[in-house]
Amino acid sequence: MITAIVLIRTERGGTRSVAEKLLEIDGVSEVYSVTGEYDLVALVRVRHYDQMAEVVPGKIQQVPGLERTQTMMAFQYFSRHDLERMWGIGLEDEPSSTASE
Repeated sequence: MITAIVLIRTERGGTRSVAEKLLEIDGVSEVYSVTGEYDLVALVRVRHYDQMAEVVPGKIQQVPGLERTQTMMAFQYFSRHDLERMWGIGLEDEPSSTASE
């Protein structure tokens, strides 16, 4: 799976409508409202690189109310959940410790 993070600045008052339109686009898996320089962060997940060109400049950048975007392609995937599963092997079998005095 190929993932891109798209930072989005919307026109004043347009954040909600832009977010709703983004979620209608195939390939946009999640949209977050955020603080800071940008108003939204969209996660785009596709199977092939050529699909990314269809989704980001072809569809996302055409959404009305969108002022500016910055796209970052993900190279590797790291997840706390994966690390916990990998490093926690065998821990689920340990008896829980209780302090009794």
